[in-house]
Amino acid sequence: MTQGAIDLKIVADRLGIVSDSLRELRALPAGDLTAFLADRRNIWAADALMRRAIEALFDTARHLLAKAHGRGGLEYREVARLSIEHALVPSEPAGASMLKIAGFRNRLAHHYDEVTPEELFVLLRSHLHELDQLADALGRSAARLAEGHRDGGPSSAR
Repeated sequence: MTQGAIDLKIVADRLGIVSDSLRELRALPAGDLTAFLADRRNIWAADALMRRAIEALFDTARHLLAKAHGRGGLEYREVARLSIEHALVPSEPAGASMLKIAGFRNRLAHHYDEVTPEELFVLLRSHLHELDQLADALGRSAARLAEGHRDGGPSSAR
């Protein structure tokens, strides 16, 4: 992968998808499991929106890793690991969350039959802030890397 300039439009577009998805997730009934389960469309919406938000986050991190560090074509856990290693996200708490989220995304995509409505409800109710934290960290890293590239400095997140 060839290093180059961070495309802040790509970053903004992907993080916009994260923001939009989180807004829609927060509109779902998360106060009570019974209310959440009362309309099966809530389960499908939570599944699709969660996957969309996670994939947009990881696409953002992939872009930063490719352009700033020449690392491309990475699977989700490797993206999380390298995002921590290259300080795109802080190791705690966002980095630890990113590793867990990578695993959950793989379950959503490949072991979808094992993801329960109750698990989606818990994530909806208690873990959306982790996606917010990752989006904020990646946005800050993108701005820092883009500024360093414009100034002719090294494209390093450290």
